[in-house]
Amino acid sequence: MRIDSHQHFWIYDPQRHDWITNNMDVIRQNFLPDDILPILKLNNIAGCVAVQTDQTEAETVFLLALADKYESVIKAVVGWTDLTANDLYDKLEFFSQYETLKGFRHIAQTEAKDFLAQPNIIMGVRQLAAFDFTFDLLIEPPQLKAALQLVRACPDVKFVIDHLAKPYIREQKLNTWSNYMKQLSENPNVYCKISGMVTESDWLNWRKEQFYPYLDVVFETFGTDRLLFGSDWPVCLVAAEYEQVIGAVENYMDLVGFSETDKAKVFGQNAMNFYGIDR
Repeated sequence: MRIDSHQHFWIYDPQRHDWITNNMDVIRQNFLPDDILPILKLNNIAGCVAVQTDQTEAETVFLLALADKYESVIKAVVGWTDLTANDLYDKLEFFSQYETLKGFRHIAQTEAKDFLAQPNIIMGVRQLAAFDFTFDLLIEPPQLKAALQLVRACPDVKFVIDHLAKPYIREQKLNTWSNYMKQLSENPNVYCKISGMVTESDWLNWRKEQFYPYLDVVFETFGTDRLLFGSDWPVCLVAAEYEQVIGAVENYMDLVGFSETDKAKVFGQNAMNFYGIDR
């Protein structure tokens, strides 16, 4: 069963989605499950994980409502809640009644580089373990150090790094990023999504071969048991079509010579294991 571990849905609003800048016109519109259904079918994808883009609990409720309506498509939801709230435990207890809600995410890439290492954030993330909620790490290379501190402080929480922590593919920088990714991978509760590479490249002139050094690093460090394919649709559309995104990863795995078993893990089984998706 192939699962796309990272997709987004929204009803476009210029204010709420102000991160969609002028050079991203192609995604200045609504994107809902009906829009992705034929694409998933064409690529033999059985379902997806819907991930928040708006930092409100209304966003979490919106995604849960979509998951309820499109249960054959949305297999899991990653929502948002205020990790620093005084009543966080009560919030988590409330959200735990929704079987589709598997975890939470905060858009840490827009925060200070030490945000994830702040004591109140660590305390909040630790509480996720009581309800078996996961945490998606949306970060850029300057935040890798803080992410490492957070992970080490929360050994009972399952983490997944979104978009390979957004390495500088456009500039082909590797060393500092790869060092931190190795250290993060040494924590068995940390996984990594193979996603978001096309949008960290030159949108108009990227080549799949530019991804290979970064894929080499994550496959060597995380192995095929802790890597999850994600398309980052529809954000990926600013640089590539869905088929190009999934094709780049498939081509790499074919080129290196990974087994069908390994491919099945990366393209589905690991997402199901990480998010607790029932076959």
